Amino acid sequence: MSPSGSAATANTPVIEKEGSRHLRSRIPLSLKLGYSAFMAVLVPVYLTHYGPTNFLYFCDIALILTLVGLWAESALLVSICAVGILAPQLLWVADFAAQAAGYPLTGMTAYMFNRDTSSFLRGLSLFHGWLPFLLVFLVWRLGYDRRAWAAWSALAVVVLFVCFFLMPPPRPDPGLMPVNINYVWGMSDHASQTMVAAWAWFAGLLVGIPLLICWPTHRLLIWLMPEAPVTFSVTSPVTSPITSPAASPAGSAPR
Repeated sequence: MSPSGSAATANTPVIEKEGSRHLRSRIPLSLKLGYSAFMAVLVPVYLTHYGPTNFLYFCDIALILTLVGLWAESALLVSICAVGILAPQLLWVADFAAQAAGYPLTGMTAYMFNRDTSSFLRGLSLFHGWLPFLLVFLVWRLGYDRRAWAAWSALAVVVLFVCFFLMPPPRPDPGLMPVNINYVWGMSDHASQTMVAAWAWFAGLLVGIPLLICWPTHRLLIWLMPEAPVTFSVTSPVTSPITSPAASPAGSAPR
């Protein structure tokens, strides 16, 4: 170890005084305010047109968690959103581009081209296109919290059970009513998939989302992103016989 000090490792707890984070904000205030303004428009509009069950969609859950994570500058919350929706939302972006070009991939963005839905509502739904890139930026700034995969997997399983057993299945003309939330009956909102039994499709989601979608994303984020530091907030300076100025006349930190 160098006599001039040692570099902190990613797993070394960082002890911070209360309020010190405000002096070193890692997220621009303009971004927090802009995102909050967007949510202040989206939430009441979605509640009015789609109803509260629309917020069972994974992407909408991530929207809300991201808002909290932005203001709290919580690596865990933004990491949970990133590991959960990066892959599906990038697929949304690809399908949207394909739909626009006339070559739909999955049909998951067909509603964006439905002229019976107002341009304003469809414009709000464009958040699917920029949210994954925002989450990449936030995880890069705050670090990736490795607890995110387990947290999102548990949340996803609970939400999937609610959507499958309690929410409406596909129907020929659902209008704006949220049906087939999180594709628990197949990829179409108008009819259930018929490739396999309904229970087999649902079981595939329960296993596939955590293991086949989120786990590779988790490993990729560990590889590409800095690890979130473990922090402990304290309300007063930590003193001990080792670190106190009385024990060390020069006031130097342990070597």
